[in-house]
Amino acid sequence: MRVLETKRLTLRYFSPDDAEFIVRLLNEPSFIEFIGDKGVRTVEEANQYLLNGPMDSYEQFGYGLNMVELKETGEPIGMCGLVRRENLDDADIGYAFLEQYWSKGYARESAEAVLEHAQNTLGLDRIVAIVTPENRSSIKLLEKVGLTFERMIQISDDDEELQFFVSDAR
Repeated sequence: MRVLETKRLTLRYFSPDDAEFIVRLLNEPSFIEFIGDKGVRTVEEANQYLLNGPMDSYEQFGYGLNMVELKETGEPIGMCGLVRRENLDDADIGYAFLEQYWSKGYARESAEAVLEHAQNTLGLDRIVAIVTPENRSSIKLLEKVGLTFERMIQISDDDEELQFFVSDAR
């Protein structure tokens, strides 16, 4: 199901057919470094990741991470959307792109569309983001799309401290 369209991109719900792409994306060195190793190495594991993650989120909350494709060709290039985490009070914007599509404005274009959709369609007043302090590119992107640093947080006892950004429409 198509969720959003921008000038250059289509954002749609993930389906089991996207498992091969998920294996590739989740094993990019930058994904593992900045987001974490999800342990997804096979198509079967990717199917479970999709079923228990984005697809479950669509059912529970009416939103989740979306596949991002180039509008012109339909080529998958990344994901961007909202995540609902147990230990955060608000929806968390998340994104990841294949490294070959970095520095082309796709992450910003999709993040701006997701934030607008969250406010205007989903009625969410506040969106948050968490990011490792070392991920300077992601921090710059969050600031460009209007989120502001609020504080450092730990989302579990064994996790490192993360920067916590907020976007308030209130």
